[in-house]
Amino acid sequence: PPKSDESNYGHAFNLFLNSEKIPKENIHRIMGEANAKEEAERYSKLIQNNLKSENNFPQFDFIMLGLGEDGHTASIFPNQMELLKSAKIFYVAEHPISGQKRITLTGPLINNAKNISFFVTGKSKAKVIENIFEKKNNYNSYPASHINAINGNLTWFLDKEVSNKL
Repeated sequence: PPKSDESNYGHAFNLFLNSEKIPKENIHRIMGEANAKEEAERYSKLIQNNLKSENNFPQFDFIMLGLGEDGHTASIFPNQMELLKSAKIFYVAEHPISGQKRITLTGPLINNAKNISFFVTGKSKAKVIENIFEKKNNYNSYPASHINAINGNLTWFLDKEVSNKL
């Protein structure tokens, strides 16, 4: 639910989506409180019906991602690497520790975007970033290492604590 501390939509709304400059009809949130499978299907149809396709996938102008300490991104966790190649647009992922169901974009949808940006903060993610950027220590076991804008730009924004070892 949007009021939950774990709601990505809730955080985005509080930070910037509540701006008067963004028309409410342009905001299409994933209903995390709904049945996960049904919501993933509903949202997939919504996106397919409203975005132009490129390479048989809808194409976003911009996707903003974060990075977890385990190298996950967009709720694609290291134990769910198959989501990086899924033919689906949105899929139900499961948090490996809590078992929480999450609706995630799949790898092909993310990689099809015109612009992808990672925003990574915190010292606890420095080793993951070092491994991904220097392609060492099984870096490809991190889902984030498989994000590559095939039709556009990939940009990483790192704070000093994260980029310290680069």
